[in-house]
Amino acid sequence: MMAAACAVVLVVTLLSQRTRGAAAQADIEEREAPETPDVLEYMVMMVGVVYAIVLGLAIAGVWEARGAAQDAVRTEAQALHEVTQRAQVYPADFRDRLRADIDVYVSEVVESEWPRMIERKELSPRGTELLAAVRTDVAEREPKNELEAQAYQPMLDQVAAAEDARNARAAGAGETLPGIVWFGLISGAAVTIGLIFTMQIGRSFRELLLAGLFSALIAFLLFLVWDFDAPFGRSGSESADAFRQLFPGAVGGS
Repeated sequence: MMAAACAVVLVVTLLSQRTRGAAAQADIEEREAPETPDVLEYMVMMVGVVYAIVLGLAIAGVWEARGAAQDAVRTEAQALHEVTQRAQVYPADFRDRLRADIDVYVSEVVESEWPRMIERKELSPRGTELLAAVRTDVAEREPKNELEAQAYQPMLDQVAAAEDARNARAAGAGETLPGIVWFGLISGAAVTIGLIFTMQIGRSFRELLLAGLFSALIAFLLFLVWDFDAPFGRSGSESADAFRQLFPGAVGGS
């Protein structure tokens, strides 16, 4: 037992001395490591601040563009829905024909025009023709009584609002940010991250972890900008939900 106790004490003493020696050596190496000049630290800070401002403006720009695109979709769908509601005062034959033409237009927009708009950044000629047919239906139907006369002009106004919203949708079909802005965002990210690693980073696991998290954050924000840079999405027709909600019979619901 005495021999075992002595052995334990000896091992603990050796480990303690070795640990203190390693800590002292690490402290010496840290003191001998060249320090980052204050000017470089200031430059890194300024570059980071400027890049953060530019990245924030890019995010705000694509977010605003997507919001405007969604507003145009809602306006177009709501205007056409309002036309169908105001047509209640008209005879059944005209009312049914008008609603059928609007349903055909909505079906064309959601099922055919939307994929074309996302892939080719343009609207379909058939959609333009179908909306023109809706305008013709309303414009050429002369009011026969007081109720029809009261509904006539508001219906024309709603068709015009739908056309304006359609034009706004066409204008917002492309990407928001030009190529030169993307060049600045990507090169700025590379410079910002590169400058961080020039400041003697990597001397500890904690510093490497923080640098990695910072790099991951920039990568995520760039991905966010890329995703929002397509106002109507990168794939699918989820951004056309306003049409599905107001015209479930035309597009099969959601």
